[in-house]
Amino acid sequence: MTTGIEFGIFDHIEHLPGIPLDQLYRERLLQLEALDQGGFYAYHLAEHHTPAVHSMAPSQNVFLAAASQRTKRLRFGPGVYVLPLHHPIRLIEEVSMLDNLSDGRLEIGVGRGGVLEAYFWGQDSDEETNQARYDEHLAILLEGLSHDELTYDGRFWKFEEVPMRLAPKQKPYPPLWYMRNPETAAQGGMNCIVVGGLDTLEANVVRYHRLWAHYNGEGSPTRQGMEPKIGLVVHVVVADTDEAAVEIAKPAWEAYRWNLGTPRRLEAERRKLVQFLGSAGNGTGNFASPARHTAVEERRDLDQALEEISEQQRQERAARRRLPGEIAGGVMAGSPESVRRFMEEYLTTGANYMLCSFQWGNITHAQAMKSVELWSTEIMPRYAATTPPA
Repeated sequence: MTTGIEFGIFDHIEHLPGIPLDQLYRERLLQLEALDQGGFYAYHLAEHHTPAVHSMAPSQNVFLAAASQRTKRLRFGPGVYVLPLHHPIRLIEEVSMLDNLSDGRLEIGVGRGGVLEAYFWGQDSDEETNQARYDEHLAILLEGLSHDELTYDGRFWKFEEVPMRLAPKQKPYPPLWYMRNPETAAQGGMNCIVVGGLDTLEANVVRYHRLWAHYNGEGSPTRQGMEPKIGLVVHVVVADTDEAAVEIAKPAWEAYRWNLGTPRRLEAERRKLVQFLGSAGNGTGNFASPARHTAVEERRDLDQALEEISEQQRQERAARRRLPGEIAGGVMAGSPESVRRFMEEYLTTGANYMLCSFQWGNITHAQAMKSVELWSTEIMPRYAATTPPA
């Protein structure tokens, strides 16, 4: 039985102007040491490739291998592996290496990525093929990690009695994660990471637990015997005052939005790759979430429940669920006191996990470390989950 929630980290390791790449890596590893000491549960590192420029760690396994030697308790993993871009046997081997190098602290996030990246990797760049590659690769990955021999006859890959000389420390394999789509996560027995606000989070928590019970059995644990986790990604700046936090977060959010989408969109426009521009939407560089990622039925239930309360109660609820700083959805900037007020409302969603992003946009190493310190000392002691000894 647990109380409170557990906290993780979501990271891109973005480029910082004027900061050499070797310094960027050294400082991020120092940050990981602080996260390890601060009691965070896991560090989730995204995978992005050209033409995007917002990730300086396109090979997650290289960086995570270094992280495994600089931390003792912090769990870590890809958030996510873009499976169609990997050779399945090589990935099986590297996952096994990382899990053993870290004494069983690896968490595996999986996803299929976007068709634009598939195009730049020389693959068929359509949704159907992209999905088929993901499905086949995931099946091979789990088969190879959990058996001494791999045989598979598929559309893209064929293996016959390949010896699996390496195996993960965790059995049958490390915990699995999926981003954005609670149904895919529940169906695959995976933990779930979502984006959005507290209302959509609450709807997705309801949806996830209902689907988990349907696919896995009421109250059933993950394959590793753990309670399944679901939580929201929040970009965080914590400072001594609300004003100081907002002063850092506003320009950082503009830089983050540019880093995340603009170079990719401009490259697609330059090459007249019009088939990839439909999801770019309003030109801000933010690609729209597919309809399959939304919790339509459960959101309707929430809206109906809200109709039964007074207008004043609705306004009070909306105010409680507003992120400190009011910069944008998914961005929290404030003092520890303001963050604590938000966390009280976060707990009402039923989520048992939260992913903080501390360094994004143009936030410096020193500013991120200040947020980590304040979160570890002012927020974690009050809200972090506690698990009684076995």
